[in-house]
Amino acid sequence: MSVLSIPAAEGAVHDLLALGALVTRLDPGIIPFAQADEYLLHVSGGEYNVATNLSTCFGMRTAVASAMVNYPIGRRIEYAVQRAGVTPYYKRFDHDGVRGPNMAIVWSDRGQGARAPVVFYNRSNEAAQRLAPGSFNWDEMFSKGRVRWFHSGGIFSALSPTTSQLVIEAMQAAKKAGAVVSFDLNYRAKLWAVAAAEQGKNAAQAEEEAAKTLRKIAEYVDVLVGNEEDLQKGLGLRGQDVEAKGQLDPSAFFGMIENVKKDFPNIKAVATTLREVHSTNRHSWSAVLALDGKTYQAPTAELDVYDRVGGGDGFAAGLFYGLLSGKDPQTSLNLGWAHGALVTTTPGDTSMCSLDQVTAFAKGGSARIQR
Repeated sequence: MSVLSIPAAEGAVHDLLALGALVTRLDPGIIPFAQADEYLLHVSGGEYNVATNLSTCFGMRTAVASAMVNYPIGRRIEYAVQRAGVTPYYKRFDHDGVRGPNMAIVWSDRGQGARAPVVFYNRSNEAAQRLAPGSFNWDEMFSKGRVRWFHSGGIFSALSPTTSQLVIEAMQAAKKAGAVVSFDLNYRAKLWAVAAAEQGKNAAQAEEEAAKTLRKIAEYVDVLVGNEEDLQKGLGLRGQDVEAKGQLDPSAFFGMIENVKKDFPNIKAVATTLREVHSTNRHSWSAVLALDGKTYQAPTAELDVYDRVGGGDGFAAGLFYGLLSGKDPQTSLNLGWAHGALVTTTPGDTSMCSLDQVTAFAKGGSARIQR
């Protein structure tokens, strides 16, 4: 792996620009969907979560490029983006009053104990699916070193053939401007299967198409986030049996790094969380990083989980903050590990913790009362 070079903060407008879909997550808490009468609404989206976390917890200047529908749900989402201090770049669509286009809904409960969380989607006629090359003026957005770091992910790339093309277009502009490019593989079989079915393809062909698309994207990536399964299914790489090794054993992940380096010499860093789920509310949690030819591992923590959704995005945000701030690899990894852990202690998908809390946990802090 070649050395990761971080652009200077001086002269930049955005420390990070994310490209992805903005969604609403409807959360009935621990009540199963069929029995729920009330839902919390969380504004979410994998890429947006990273931008929001970096803004609200780490005080960084972030932005998001996404689709926005001009109707009340769209306005609700816009308010959340404004409160988070994230600069929006919207491709706007008008709602026809009946069918859409719509802002997507993700239904996700928290589960409890032996009952696992459940996630399903309503992305019918989603505005973000209509995003395509030419939707944004990347040359202007990236001009004169305005953006230090660009981030996108596999969920957005799976929405339609044009969204993956848009990711590549944005990455090309980011690379031209000297920005770091990161990508969270976030392999979701459901999304890729639906996209393939629309083209008359089966599940096996869906996985092949996903790997083909994600491999094209990976050619432009500097920092890749993805677990062992993401690397195998998302990029079609061969790897060890992670189940045989254990969920917290990093050897299966590190064993695949050579395959990543061989196929994608442009990738300078690969990182992932390690999670062993004992029950919905009890997880063992760690994280690993391969950067500039060296490997690093975070400590292992036993988490009492309130809401697991968003923990991975929390990890990515903390890791990126460390690297953008010039911290050493181990410190950067520990910040990502600590922030991801703390995100699981609050409702919703984005951070409700402070930098002081993250730093204290990363250094081995405890949950003793703070007076």
